[in-house]
This record gives sequence, C-alpha cells and structure tokens, in this order.
Amino acid sequence: MPDGSGQQRRTELPIERGFPIERVNEIAEKEGRAKMYYRPIYTMHKWWARRLGCVFRAISLYTLLDDPEKVQVFEPGHEGSTLADYGDDTGGESDLDIASLLERVDMTDPESLWELYPKDVRIEDKKILDPFMGGGTSLVEASRFGAEVVGNDLNPVAWFVTKKELEAGQTDVEELEEAFEKVKLDVADEITQYYKTPCPNGDHEADVMYNFWVKELDCVSCGHTVPLFKDYRVAAGRYENDDKYNILCPDCGSVTLVDDWQSESVCNDCGHGFVPKEGNVSRGGKYNCPDCGQKYAITDAIQEQGPPDLRLYALEYYCEHCDNAGEDKSAYKGYKQVESYDVELFEEAKSEWEESDALHKYVPNEDIPEGAITAASSISGNDVFQHGYETWQDMFTERQLLSLAKLFRSIESVDDQNLSEYLLLAASESLRYTNKMVSYNTTYNKIGDFFRNNSFTPPTYPVENNVWGAKWGSGTFSSMFQMVKTGVEYANSPTERYVENGETVETPEFSHPIGESAKIHQGDMRQLDYEDEFDAVITDPPYYDNIIYSEVADYFYVWQKVLLEDEYPGFDQDKTPRAESIVTNPYLEKTSEDFESELGQAFAVIKRSLKDDGSLTFTYHHSDSESWGELLESLCNVGFEVTATYPITADINKFIGGEAVSFDIIVVARPLDDTEPASWKSLRRDIYRTARRTRKQLEENRDLSRGDIGVMEMGACFREYSKHHGKVQRAGEIMSAKEVVQEIYGIIQEASDIGVEDVFVDLLDTPSPSFDDVNKLCRGTNATPQDLKEMRLYNQDDGFELGTWDNEKRRAYIEERANGDGGDHLSNLDKLQFLRYRYDKGQAVQNYVDKWGVDDDLRELAGRLADVTGDDTYTRVLGDRDITSY
Repeated sequence: MPDGSGQQRRTELPIERGFPIERVNEIAEKEGRAKMYYRPIYTMHKWWARRLGCVFRAISLYTLLDDPEKVQVFEPGHEGSTLADYGDDTGGESDLDIASLLERVDMTDPESLWELYPKDVRIEDKKILDPFMGGGTSLVEASRFGAEVVGNDLNPVAWFVTKKELEAGQTDVEELEEAFEKVKLDVADEITQYYKTPCPNGDHEADVMYNFWVKELDCVSCGHTVPLFKDYRVAAGRYENDDKYNILCPDCGSVTLVDDWQSESVCNDCGHGFVPKEGNVSRGGKYNCPDCGQKYAITDAIQEQGPPDLRLYALEYYCEHCDNAGEDKSAYKGYKQVESYDVELFEEAKSEWEESDALHKYVPNEDIPEGAITAASSISGNDVFQHGYETWQDMFTERQLLSLAKLFRSIESVDDQNLSEYLLLAASESLRYTNKMVSYNTTYNKIGDFFRNNSFTPPTYPVENNVWGAKWGSGTFSSMFQMVKTGVEYANSPTERYVENGETVETPEFSHPIGESAKIHQGDMRQLDYEDEFDAVITDPPYYDNIIYSEVADYFYVWQKVLLEDEYPGFDQDKTPRAESIVTNPYLEKTSEDFESELGQAFAVIKRSLKDDGSLTFTYHHSDSESWGELLESLCNVGFEVTATYPITADINKFIGGEAVSFDIIVVARPLDDTEPASWKSLRRDIYRTARRTRKQLEENRDLSRGDIGVMEMGACFREYSKHHGKVQRAGEIMSAKEVVQEIYGIIQEASDIGVEDVFVDLLDTPSPSFDDVNKLCRGTNATPQDLKEMRLYNQDDGFELGTWDNEKRRAYIEERANGDGGDHLSNLDKLQFLRYRYDKGQAVQNYVDKWGVDDDLRELAGRLADVTGDDTYTRVLGDRDITSY
C-alpha cells in the first residue's frame, strides 16, 4: 500500500524500532573474554577485528523476523517439536504470539523479542548477503536461523577460514579424529624427537615445551659479542616457587631462582652478582656493549654486519617420568640451562633440513612483500627488512621448518580433501605461535602471539615452540587441532549462552547444524552481479586503515597455498590482493578520499543486490563527526536512508601505532528511491524536535549511558536528514551530508548542559577507562575529547592514563594556572585536584580555600569525586580545619 509520498509502504523491521543494547552488552562483556566457550567455531583460526557472535545473532534476530507466519520457534534440546507455552510438553504448535512480540518492539522497550534469543528460531525464505564476510561471523549466525547465506571476501585467507566454518556442521567429528590420528602416527615421533632434553632430575629425557633463543651482534667498536637481552628474566616462578623469579646468569648461563629480578642478585651456581633488570638493550633500540660501553642502534649494526646470530640459552621442559613418579610440580615442569645435548640436537635437525631437498616444497619460498606494515614505519613502527628478514622462511628456525614441512607433507597425504583442510587449518593457526617472531610472556609463563599487535615485530630474544606439542604448552599443532575439533563439534550441535539474573546459562544443543545452505565467493565485491536478490545485507565493512588485512594475512596465505595452490583460485599468487582492498594504505598511496570513493562503490553494489524492501545492517567504528559525515554521504549518495543507529560493545583492540578507535555502532539503512526537497530551516526544526523527543524517551525508559543515548539520538536525526539528502537548501546552496552532521552535532549538544567535569567524573567511575570511553561519554554533551586532552584530563603518551590529582602531566597543567588572582584561571575540578595534591604532600590548603571561597558547585563536585573514588579527602579539604590548617 502506498504511503503519503506515493512510495510503497514497507514493513518496519524490529531493528529499525529498537535494539536491546543492554542485553547484548551483558553477553558481549563475557563472550569477549571467553570466545572458546561461547562460540568455539570462531577460535578455529585467526581473523582480525572479528565481531562477537552474540552481536550478530542479535542483529540477525531483529533483522530477519518480519513475518510471524514464517517463523517457527523450537526449544533447544527438544528436537523436532515446536515450543508450546515455554514448558508445556504437549508437543503441539506453539501458542507463542510471534506477531505480538514483533509489534511490541520499540525504542523505549525493545526486549520483547529478546525472549527468542536463546531459542532455536527458524525463519523461512530469507536470503542474506555479506560482501565483506571476513571471519564469517554474520554468515554463521544468520545460517543458524535457517537463512540461505551468501558471502564474499577479497582475501583468500578469509575465504578459506569462513569456508571451513560453514562446512564444519556437515563434517563428521569421528572421521576428523581418525585423520588426525593418521597424521600423528605418521610424523609425531619424527617431529618430537627433536624436542627432547636431559631431565635435570635424573638419567632420562624430558619433553621440551619451548626453546629460548637470544640474538647476538658483534660490537661495532670492540668486536665483543653482545647478547641482545633487555633484562635477564626467563620466567616468573611457579608452583612451590611462585614468589620467586627464574633468571639467566649472564656469567655462567645457568637458570637460577631469585627473590627480586629488579634488585642485586647472586647466581646460585657460580656466585656471580648482578642486577637482572639491567640487560644490554636500552630504550630506543640500541645495544650497550658490556665490554667497552659502546651504544649503537641495533638496526644500524644489522645493516653493517648482516642478520644477527641466534644462541640457545634456556628451555622450558615437562618430564612425564618425574610426573608419574610423584615428583613436585616444580620439578617435573620448569626451566633449565642449555646443555651440549640441546645444541647438538638442534644441529642435527638443521643438518637434516638442509639435506632434505624433497621437503623444501612444503614450506613457502616467497620473499616478504614490502608494504605499509612490513616496511613503512609510519604505520607499524617496525621494518622487518631492517632486522634482516627477507623471506618468510627467515621467520623460522631450521628445526621448525623441518618439522612443519613433515607435518604439511603428512596432511597432504590425507585422502579426504575436507578433512585434510581442517588439519591444514589447525597447522596454519599454530603458526601464530610457531616461529621466531614471538617472545615469552615472563609474567604469565606462556608463549606470546605473533599478531598480538597486528604487526611484524621482531623480538631480540625469541622463543621456539614445540611444533607438534608436549602434554603442556600452547599454540602447538596438537593443541590447535583440539580447538578445530571443538569448533566442528559446536557447528554440528550449536548451543547458546545468555545471561539470566546475572548468571550465564547455556542452552541444550540446537537440532540444526551450522551452514546448511551457504555459498561463498573470493574476489572484489564490486564485481558481484546480484540484482534484487537479497532480503538483507548484514556485514562489517572495512574502516580506513585500522588494519591492513592483506599484509598480515600474507603470513598465513603463503603457508596455506602450499597445499591449496592447485585446489582453488586465489591461491596462485605470491601475496594476497592489495590494490583492490577498500582501505587507506599509504604504501600504495591509497588515500582517505580513495576509501570514501571505493566505499561508495561498494554501497552501490549492495543496493543493487537488495530487494526493493531489503535492509542493510552493518557494524562500524566511529570517532568523530567527520567520519559520521563521510559515512552518511557515501550511503545517501547511492540511495540509502539511515533508519537507526545503535552503540554496541566493541570487540576490538587498539591496532598498530596506538591509533585511537571509538566504540562500535550498528547502522541500519534501507533503499530509498527518491528524496524530497527541504529548506534547512524546516529540516533543522524537525531534527531539533526529533533529538529532544528521542533523548526524553530514552532517558525515561532505558538504563543507558549518555554516550549510548547520543548515538541513538544521532541515528534518529540521520533518519530525518536521509529523506532529503542532496536537496537541503541553506541560503540558496545545497548542504552536504558532512555539513548537516556538523549541525546535528551542535543540536544534540545544545540538548545538554553536561560538561568536562561531568564526563571526567564518569570516567573515574568507569572500570579500566580507555579513549573509547572518553569518546563515548562526550557524545551528546558540551565536552569534547579535545577539551579533556587540552586540560590533561587524559593522555595517551604511554598507554591511556586519566589525569587524576596525582598524575604528573595533569598536576603540571594545574600548577601553571594556580597563581592567577583569585583562581580565575582554574576550574572547580582544577581547584579540588590542586587541594588534594597539596594535602597529600602535607602542604597548607586553607589559604587557598579562603582565597577561592567555597560555593555549592564546588561542594557538590567534591562530593561526587569522593563518591566515585572512595576518597573523602576531596570533601574534607573544604571544611575540616583539623586537616586543612598545617
């Protein structure tokens, strides 16, 4: 039926009327810390910036349910019978009124549909597209509702990872275990023979979990060999010695226990005295020669001498013999000094590798491509070529190359292609921890992750993992296989976890496996030729230069192509696609303008692919009005109207270079055939009313932060603007979306008298605050992140720090202003923090209190600071003469 504008009226989706942010965030907070238990399918292999499964399940639920006649609800664990009155065992048709649940969803109370989140919901006749599928989260979650899903990604690694996720539900777990056992019987002993060491507790061998290496250079001044230790920690003490530290004696090479690695210590073996924290590498990447005192840049020395040598200096071991004999845990699992046996064993592996020409085809032979992360220090701060790495093989020891080659050869021999690919997935995932680009986390006694910072960062003392794996240890092939197997088990019979009365509840198994109707493509999404085919597009498009996927994915790609080159298109190149990536990349001179243009092209393809009444829902990352404006411009230019926006908990690390990324949002948009002309004066009035109405409704009915409300308020305003995009006139000129967004920002900020001090108090009350929280809390207020930064209320010079009263930078800012007459240059927050600092130092405060005076605003702020910090000194310095009169 047509609406007043002559356009066909379409069904408003639940997600356009409301979204249960509070409920999603309850789960997201927990799932983000324990993905392995919530959705193990996503831990089968690394993909970057992967959205949380609970977020996309909720998006799917609120996007796909629009026709109650095509929805069936089943109780998990009750296979084949529809849900009847949530507990009625008649097994008949459900009495649940889906239509009523759908109708009740609105902005003030979106939770009626949330009742279905933990249920096995099946929806008929829905076809979903994700043209930027990445790690496949949107496709997996939509497929669980019975939708037909189609995905695409430019990157072959993303394509392969998602392919195996969607095929996991149709893979037999027992057959997969049998394939693993075949490979184990074939090569496990051949590999593990090179990861043995004499047990320090008797005349028998122990398994090596990790080999510890250090890079060494010759001093450019005196020629002395300099081991590149920043300090001499090996690992924290454990078990019976958890109050001590394992350190390396630089004199005799033994691993000894000390009480404090930062103080003067004595080696228990040779009596050498030294301070373990004083190594030979200083900040700034320079070595200090212990013989002549020369300080020199490590990368400069490498350019002059060539790649540094590696010396084995310690091992972490596990002894099954001592474990079975009942020895203390600190005896059968610990750290030990390197012996001649260990060095000779490595040399044997190295010789076998050099002599085994037939194995060399099972490891990559490509050079490391130059790029924004590998070579351009403006992005990552590291240049692997300056550290002496030229080929991918340079990132591995010869023992690792030998072991990996044997493993890949054995995986290739598995007859079933599908099962072979799951073993390849496990081997590929293990490469995050199996290389000489990772270091050891001495505080938590575990190996690091190559992509912890999403860049290539060569350590000066790398740790070599046991490729196959011992009983203990992480990141090995055998442990990664267990993760893959768990993911396949989950895909066969998925469950759901949700929060009820503050406690996590897991449902019984759902009756349908994941990925029953799925198809994926690899290539540039702008080449997709769908038209009027999809009910919805649910995706997570790329965002500027947060991460250069192609470069980091190359590391996995060159290994995967060893076995996939002849199987699938896209695995026949030296590296993954670069130029086609929709991302800014300074190395390829791809600018933010290129990104805007290419993202607009992508939105045009999406619009063409959607049915007339289809919807586009995507997650995005925003930090300022500029990025909002660019996004709105791109969407509206190709014929979309924004119908809603919601904040969600971000599952995203700060990427390379300390780049600040704001919280995630969900954007909902619908195709729009045409827009209506409007004057800015009339549209501003509509936007102003919309902002006020939205804020009032949310404040009265929802338990949301000001930042959350601001995002939803913004979305409501965008909806008003979208109907008139390209036809809004002001003073005879057409306004751009960017100009309108700036105006909307101002309108929303006028709605609030909340300022810098209010935002700072909220930050003090926020657990582990970050820049994301600054950004989020400023949204919809009169404060900006820049205001807080200029006042030194936070800084990011060395990680994120709040400008509390005892923060050095904040204190310096206040003291510069404290000498003005009457304190005119000081805010109330400045005054209270100044007084708090003086009190802590035993300095007089009453003279300042008298000079400034105490009004209600100052007392009120002091009370709020005392409440959120638990520090009543803020209030006492204003009134208790016993402590203010020194």
